[in-house]
Amino acid sequence: MVLYRPVGTEELELIKESGYSAFPPRLPEQPIFYPVLDESYAVEIAKVWNVKYNHDHKGYVTKFQVEDAYASQFEVHQVGDFYHQELWVPAGELEEFNRHIVGKIEIVKEFTEQVLSCSVKCDRSYLPTKDGEE
Repeated sequence: MVLYRPVGTEELELIKESGYSAFPPRLPEQPIFYPVLDESYAVEIAKVWNVKYNHDHKGYVTKFQVEDAYASQFEVHQVGDFYHQELWVPAGELEEFNRHIVGKIEIVKEFTEQVLSCSVKCDRSYLPTKDGEE
C-alpha cells in the first residue's frame, strides 16, 4: 500500500536519522499515527498546516510503501472530503508498523512560506476532482 505523510522539518530530521526507514515515535498527546492515502490530501496538509504552524514555515510530503497484508489490519477513516482518507495506526504499534515499510521513505514535495505567497486559495490545482469533475 502506498501512503503519504505530511511532516514538518523536525519530524523530517528524525526520519533522516533513521536512514529514511522509520517514522519517529508519537508524542504522549498523539495517540494515533495517521498516514494518508492520497497525495493531494498530504499536499493540502503540508501547505495549509505545516507551513503555517511550524516554526520554520516549511512543510514536506513523504511517500512510502507498507506491506499490503500488514496495512490491511488498520482502519481507513474518511475525515472530510472524498480524498481525505487516513490510515489510523495506534501510536503503540508504530514501531511494528515501521518494520513493515518496504524500501525507503521518500520526500516528494517541499513547501515554504515563499511558495505560498499568493495564498493556497489562489491555487487549488493540487486538489483532485471527484469523478473527473472540473
